[in-house]
Order: sequence, then C-alpha cells, then structure tokens
Amino acid sequence: MSDSIEQKCISKGVKLTDQRKIIVRVISESKKSYGESDHPDVDELYNRVSKIDPKISIATVYRTVKLLEEAGILAKHDFKGGKARYEAMIESHHDHLIDVKTGEIIEFVDDEIEKLQIKVAEKYGYTLVDHKLELYGVKKNPNK
Repeated sequence: MSDSIEQKCISKGVKLTDQRKIIVRVISESKKSYGESDHPDVDELYNRVSKIDPKISIATVYRTVKLLEEAGILAKHDFKGGKARYEAMIESHHDHLIDVKTGEIIEFVDDEIEKLQIKVAEKYGYTLVDHKLELYGVKKNPNK
C-alpha cells in the first residue's frame, strides 16, 4: 500500500521530502502493523512517526496529513470522540462500525444495506449518488 500512496503523491505532484516519506509509510502500514481496524488520528501518527525519526514535529505531521487530504490521497473521518481519524483513500466503498468504548473501527460491506439505501432514496424520489454509513455500538461480549 505504501507504493500506492507514494505513487498517488507523485501523480498528484505532492513533493515527498524524507520526513513526508516516513509519515506516508506509517499511514500505509497502519493496518498491517496495528490491526485491521486502525484509523489513526494525528496524535497517534505522530507517536508512531517519532519512534522512527524523533526530529519530525507534530506540526509537520499535521501539515502533511492536511496536504494529503487536500490532494485526495487521505480520507478524513469525524467519528464521535472529537478527533479526526484518517485512512488511505481507496476506490472501493465500505462502511464503519465503531465501538464507543474501545474506539475500535471495523470496516465492512453489506450488500443488503447497500440495496436498502438505494431503495430508500428511490422511495423518496432520489437517485443515490453517494453515502457514508457509520454505526456506533458496544461489543456484546468483550472477552470474545
């Protein structure tokens, strides 16, 4: 995934300094290294990045994330909890299930939900062009 984010940066004319390359690598590896449902906020990114290069400031992480978001390379999510979280922009659609106690984020696709959303839009005389679904819950059995 790192190559695809780096390639997107190159194709969109985003200059990749050595520090930006580290930030991009950490974002790219966040799912592989930190779990299936990782959508880090800027503070989490900074903590991970600073372990690789302590000279990178939090301001550099903020500026880089903003630049990548504006370039359409990162997607920003404003899940409940107050902090914006980020993930690499992907072409395939998915929805999110957020655990309100742990902050865990599960990405999923459900054909029945997709069909129902289209049906609801049509019922009210609309053609669905886009949507985002965020479900918030608490795990029934946290030990499993």
